[in-house]
Amino acid sequence: MRLLVTGGAGYIGSTLVPQLLSAGHQVRVLDVLTHGGSSLLGVWSHPHFEFFLGDLRDPRAVAKALAGADAVVHLAAIVGDPACARHPDVARATNLDASLTLLEECKRSAVSRLVFASTCSNYGKMTDANRYVDESSELRPISLYAETKVAVEKAILDPARTAALCATALRFATIYGVAPRMRFDLTVNEFTMEMMTRKRLTVFGEQFWRPYVHVRDAARAIHMVLEQPAEKMRNAVFNVGDTEENFRKIDLVELIKPYAKDAVVEYVKKQEDPRDYRVSFAKIRSALGFELSRKVKDGVQEVAQLVCDKVVQDFDNPQYRN
Repeated sequence: MRLLVTGGAGYIGSTLVPQLLSAGHQVRVLDVLTHGGSSLLGVWSHPHFEFFLGDLRDPRAVAKALAGADAVVHLAAIVGDPACARHPDVARATNLDASLTLLEECKRSAVSRLVFASTCSNYGKMTDANRYVDESSELRPISLYAETKVAVEKAILDPARTAALCATALRFATIYGVAPRMRFDLTVNEFTMEMMTRKRLTVFGEQFWRPYVHVRDAARAIHMVLEQPAEKMRNAVFNVGDTEENFRKIDLVELIKPYAKDAVVEYVKKQEDPRDYRVSFAKIRSALGFELSRKVKDGVQEVAQLVCDKVVQDFDNPQYRN
């Protein structure tokens, strides 16, 4: 297929694009390069790779990038609660307004498929701590980031809005692992780096739950959706991860301790955290046969090795954070 990946230079995108090229697809990336473009150097000379520098909020850039595309993987966004809280107007314009415009442009451009990157943050806080939420559970967004994702999801899952376009929403667990565009502001990566290099870590709300998924598995889930029959994926939503990979922050610390035995960890008790959710991933497993290739313990090991081998040393560099 001729694929357009918005935000293809980002954390998931820089992992996904090489996978799609290796599978024989023609891949075009639209990215404004907020965090630089070095993550694309490995694919730059590939004969089936094409890059467009442009902002998702620019209709001309979007129209140009969509020309001739069979399918779109929509990753471009202001990602994460802190980034959206810092720049709320930009977040709404990018994550909500521009995403809805992209949906309409896909229909006008005769694009056949759209895969939208959403988030398990949409679940907010569990009403029953003894149960897992799934795709049928109530969405309770408590951040601007999640609010924008929920709003776009509603359009993606509405047959009246998507018409003939096969649109699919993927709610990713919290992502971790090594990627061409590395991030050290994601919980597993950050905790591992902090404990190994700073020898200290302060953990807030260690008892609250989150699910986790490796960046390569997140990319692989997108690829799997693109390979499914369109009718099976039309107006569908899937959580992306594994039910066994729900952890509390205190559990993550225990997994990291063998690599940072001398690290001092301080726990700051919080009785209330708006985000607290354990997620079931049974649907994607049964519908697509999706299974993880890596688990959190593997992600901790690979980040620890990255630190030990001094592959990255300037951990405070803003390019590693959103």
